[in-house]
Amino acid sequence: MNPTIFREYDIRGIAGSDLSADFARKLGQTYAEWAIGKTGRENLTISVGRDCRLTSDEYANALISGLRTSGMNVLDLGVCPTPLTYFSVHHYHTDGAIMITGSHNPAEYNGFKIGLGKDTLHGEQIQELKAVMLKGAFGRRPEGTLRTVSIIPEYLTYVSEQIKPSRKLRVVLDAGNGTASNVAPELFKLLGAEVIPLYCELDGRFPNHHPDPTVPANLKALIAAVREHKADFGVGYDGDSDRIGAVDEKGRIIYGDELMVIFSREVLKTHPGATIISEVKSSQRLYQDISRHGGNGIMWKTGHSLIKSKMKETKAALAGEMSGHIFFADRWFGFDDAIYSSARLYEIVCWSKSLSSLLSDLKPAVNTPEIRIDCEEDKKFALISEAAKLLMDPGATLTTIDGLRVDFEDHWGLIRASNTQPVIVMRFEAQNDTKLNEIRKKFEAALNSAAQKLGHGPFKYGH
Repeated sequence: MNPTIFREYDIRGIAGSDLSADFARKLGQTYAEWAIGKTGRENLTISVGRDCRLTSDEYANALISGLRTSGMNVLDLGVCPTPLTYFSVHHYHTDGAIMITGSHNPAEYNGFKIGLGKDTLHGEQIQELKAVMLKGAFGRRPEGTLRTVSIIPEYLTYVSEQIKPSRKLRVVLDAGNGTASNVAPELFKLLGAEVIPLYCELDGRFPNHHPDPTVPANLKALIAAVREHKADFGVGYDGDSDRIGAVDEKGRIIYGDELMVIFSREVLKTHPGATIISEVKSSQRLYQDISRHGGNGIMWKTGHSLIKSKMKETKAALAGEMSGHIFFADRWFGFDDAIYSSARLYEIVCWSKSLSSLLSDLKPAVNTPEIRIDCEEDKKFALISEAAKLLMDPGATLTTIDGLRVDFEDHWGLIRASNTQPVIVMRFEAQNDTKLNEIRKKFEAALNSAAQKLGHGPFKYGH
């Protein structure tokens, strides 16, 4: 077993290499042992969903077998978005959930997002699962039951009944051949929208573009379609529909932290003084805007499970990441759901002049998207640690909860290790290109110095 697949907030690896049906079956048995130990209860009912990747059906069947032979009852949701698997816990009152998904990773990946009760496992809990699996002592219990349900119609009804649009808009929806394909277009039609679907056919090979809307190259078709059809805005979803990407009516990309400006302003209208959480990759302008509108902004670690845990601790009304994970506790359940978030965006734009107008008063800035640098899994954390030593500036505000973020008055930079991919992530923002290039080159030089010291080849940076 490759121990690195047990990550900070999920289990993820290469299908057929790191992962197999046998692994999935053992994971089902492992989860049952762990969950019974945590709850003190047997005969739990667990929701199981899967994405449309080529190995997901096989892994789901094996996982379900492992769960049932260990005494768990299973609610089989079939192919659906990750948020619908979370939704099932609230809607059907199950005791936990497991989603088989490679999320936004390339087609050769797969993995498992795991929850107990309404909480998603992360950190130490994931490592506890690994320890139980390695021990391999699985109890014998009466076989659990299996029930298949159609979660998509239930979800569509639930969401469409609470979104209140004021007019009809034209919207382009790019599902990227992922799990939003047979959910998002139907929801927007129920909301009265004119829908222009783009790559809304389930295909786990992702033949048209990589299923990650945080990468500008993956939004080219969406931008072109918005302009061609003179749409009011466009939405892109990742492979399992928990990340949203957006494009305004002019074809400009609206990143996750800018969406958070829009959403936080709306939430603060009805929840004055509410706590709103974002993460280390998000813009200074977001935190400043939350404060200006009377909110309590908190910067936290990147990661859907970590954010959800912090929301619960602080009773936050809203949270969101630069990567497009948006978590509404206002009028929703507090989990990341790109389809629900896009419906909330539709509602807000309906009551506004346009999507671009909602950000017209935001202080201008120049910034980079997430810059992802390939790096071996077993070296990335050591490189970050070494580079951070060279970037500690006494004249800046330093944030070390997740990598290193260095904030000056009018510009900032971040370097951190991804918890989901063999990648180092950097991001930069400033008031002008000169400052942006200055801080970016400083971080790149620090990372290359760290690489040289640790015997790693130099990294190549594209600008």
